[in-house]
Amino acid sequence: MSATQILLLIGAYFLVLILISYFTGKNDSNADFFKAGKQSPWYLVAFGMVGASLSGVTFISVPGWVENIQFTYLQVVFGYLIGYFVVAFVLLPLYYRLNLTSIYEYLLERFGTVSHKTGAFFFFLSRVLGAAFRLYLVAIVLQQFVFDDLGVRFEFTVVISILLIWIYTNRGGIKTIVWTDTLQTLFMILAVILSIVFINQELGWSFGEFLASDELKNYDDFLVTDSFLDRNYFIKSFVGGMFVTICMTGLDQDMMQKNLTCKSLKDAQKNMVSFSFVLVGVTFLFMLLGALLFIYAKRNGIGIPLMDGTPKTDLLFPEIALNGGLGLALAITFMLGLIAAAYSSADSALTSLTTSFCVDFLNVQKKEEGEQKKIRKRTHVGMSIMLIVVIISFKYILSSNVIDSLLTVAGYTYGPLLGLFSFGIFTKHQIIDKLVWVVALTSVVVIVLVANIPASYLGGYQVGYELLPLNGLLTFFGLWLIRKKELTLSTVR
Repeated sequence: MSATQILLLIGAYFLVLILISYFTGKNDSNADFFKAGKQSPWYLVAFGMVGASLSGVTFISVPGWVENIQFTYLQVVFGYLIGYFVVAFVLLPLYYRLNLTSIYEYLLERFGTVSHKTGAFFFFLSRVLGAAFRLYLVAIVLQQFVFDDLGVRFEFTVVISILLIWIYTNRGGIKTIVWTDTLQTLFMILAVILSIVFINQELGWSFGEFLASDELKNYDDFLVTDSFLDRNYFIKSFVGGMFVTICMTGLDQDMMQKNLTCKSLKDAQKNMVSFSFVLVGVTFLFMLLGALLFIYAKRNGIGIPLMDGTPKTDLLFPEIALNGGLGLALAITFMLGLIAAAYSSADSALTSLTTSFCVDFLNVQKKEEGEQKKIRKRTHVGMSIMLIVVIISFKYILSSNVIDSLLTVAGYTYGPLLGLFSFGIFTKHQIIDKLVWVVALTSVVVIVLVANIPASYLGGYQVGYELLPLNGLLTFFGLWLIRKKELTLSTVR
């Protein structure tokens, strides 16, 4: 597939998104931008959240990770499933009862201003890094397979990507995203299914023959139970995955903003439960695709693509889809899936960052209506510029597999949110609000130090995704130390 054909495909795709934006963004109000008028059908939200949760990271990085970890990532994914039920039946009732626009307003009502700002800051940091990770991965694929041939610099690729997202989210915000995410999720799921079908056909297999093949058995290890010291030991991965979901979905304005557009709590819970099962199934398909890609590469002598002289397994899927001799149909399928996966998470991230900054830091809800819209639009532009800067910086500092990097960073940045919300929900204590930022920062510093302790110093124990619950526990303990002596029966618990 030539660079020109890919550019035409991307252009046509964005014309469709801009058309959707035109119809959903006619009102251009803050109410629609932030909460879609609380009229979103739950099934559309559920389906669209699949694409937003998986993103370009899953689309490319999970298949590229299979050779190193085989199917052990599913241990984390099953932990996700339990985490989604916690979100549905513990956190969503709280958010709906308080009728929140930003979920961090809960911390304001429960503890005070400093707690509110601290929680919003850690979301802000988490989402900026998370969105940048996802878009960075797509940008390097577009760069390597499209823009390098045209002599276009990586920085320009990133600017164009963010500009296109800004264009179709500028007016409708979350109301537009509920609909565009649905379309983008459809493209992404079709892409992974058709990719499996096309590659199996090229290998002369039916799907059943692929599942029964000896070659698949080289990648199908699922449980790591030999030693608790292993980084991917089952219990560590499962518990870590559960808390990753609670934090990256339930305590994340990006994901919760979609849920809060549903008409009622019952609809939002139906959305969350149905979405969780679909997500597990789709992730399993990505693992199967990853095994299939490595099988095909070995049979055809395709090496791991290089980036700046270093093998990059994240690039194996695009290498085979675009240059593996499998035809135009697979190339088109891959590009549509890649674009859909990338922008279904990036567009909602840009909207949620805008929402959180306006509500949590600028107190836009206290301004006059005309001023509110001006503030929102300026903030939207500012968030776009910030994402551009962070993504470009990743090109020079990021070296490991992107999804592994994403989950590792989540252990640092979401832990204080986990501790703050847990303390608010499960205790009756008030705290010394002005000291909350000290507790949160201290917890992160301790976790960073723990993460960098050599395994040899810990008797061979390798630290994994359990960093996130440990971080939350440290924050919870720190809040306990700064609690006020008297108990307060809070009305917002």
